[in-house]
Amino acid sequence: MGFSEAQREDLEKVRTAVWELYRDLKAYKEEPTAEAKRSLEARLDTLCTTPTCFTSLNLALKRMHRNKAELLLVLERPDLPLHNNLSEGDIREYVKRRKISVGTRSENGRRGRDTFASLKKTCRKLGISFWSYLNDRVRHAGQIAALPEIIEARAQAP
Repeated sequence: MGFSEAQREDLEKVRTAVWELYRDLKAYKEEPTAEAKRSLEARLDTLCTTPTCFTSLNLALKRMHRNKAELLLVLERPDLPLHNNLSEGDIREYVKRRKISVGTRSENGRRGRDTFASLKKTCRKLGISFWSYLNDRVRHAGQIAALPEIIEARAQAP
């Protein structure tokens, strides 16, 4: 939040530029070109290095510039999402459970909870029934491959 009219104006200009950059990054994902890549990199540089009258905003832009490689990773890998909503979604269920149960009573309980939560999420992402996977493991049936093997096979698939 800006404290003066000049700060509010600078903040709005930066916010608009960030959203325009985001919109153009989305377009780049659809049709990546070397020219667009150079342009987007230059725009982020300009955005992050242009001083404003707002010290907090300048510090935020400086931090953004330090993270340029990570923020513009989509220019190297257009298949990557532009957001971290998937990562946040991965931990949401765990955080809700932790809040409801107020944690665990022991380190073994915490490790067990974390392990099962991770297995459940991984199975869901791979389209495998968590219950079927657990039954397969407990009964030593061997009908469902180990999760690392499934992940590796899918990563190597065209």
